[in-house]
Amino acid sequence: MKKNLIENALNFIFPPACGFCGEITDSYLCEYCSSYLKTMKLNKISIYEDKFFSTHLWLFEYKDEVREKIIEYKFNSKSYLYRTFAQIILADEFVCNYIQEFDVIIPVPIHKKRCKSRGYNQSELIAKEIAKKLKNIELRTDLIEKVKNIKPQSTLTKEQRIENVNDAYNLIKSNKDNLENKKLLLLDDVYTTGSTVNECARLLTNLNCKQIGVITLSKD
Repeated sequence: MKKNLIENALNFIFPPACGFCGEITDSYLCEYCSSYLKTMKLNKISIYEDKFFSTHLWLFEYKDEVREKIIEYKFNSKSYLYRTFAQIILADEFVCNYIQEFDVIIPVPIHKKRCKSRGYNQSELIAKEIAKKLKNIELRTDLIEKVKNIKPQSTLTKEQRIENVNDAYNLIKSNKDNLENKKLLLLDDVYTTGSTVNECARLLTNLNCKQIGVITLSKD
């Protein structure tokens, strides 16, 4: 009850707005921007046999307005944009059906220093909203940790990205319980070479899970 009162008060002071154009809207994505984004949305599923994950669903190409908003979200302290990105996902039946094929959703972690300087993990905020709205999918943020504060992947070549993530992540062994034969879904914002999610998936294979999939907002 107290939480609802606080949320209502904040919504009164700071009315929810579309993350793309700023128009006041309860859904954090106005009808015009929603319609426009649908013309850009691809919703492609890639299937892999040479990676530690088997499927990858991505919604957009990493360009134009989508790229600009993801950069703003990650690097310009606009954490509120998670609601807009989550709404884009949750309003899409095809995407929701893909997510609900899995038992657990796992946001790709960022290093503690980067989280402290940024103030949030952009993937975790979106994953939390998805787990809150969709039934039968569990959020886990206690399985993988990032132990090396590596160079941003966006600044590196394909070969450098693969080398960059070596030993950058660690499986939190004390939290391996109850995941045997479950389907795990990794969530990240941008997929370029796939080296980050592949390294995370490699660690998750130690949990004897049934399947590992990936979902990202965009693909570069």
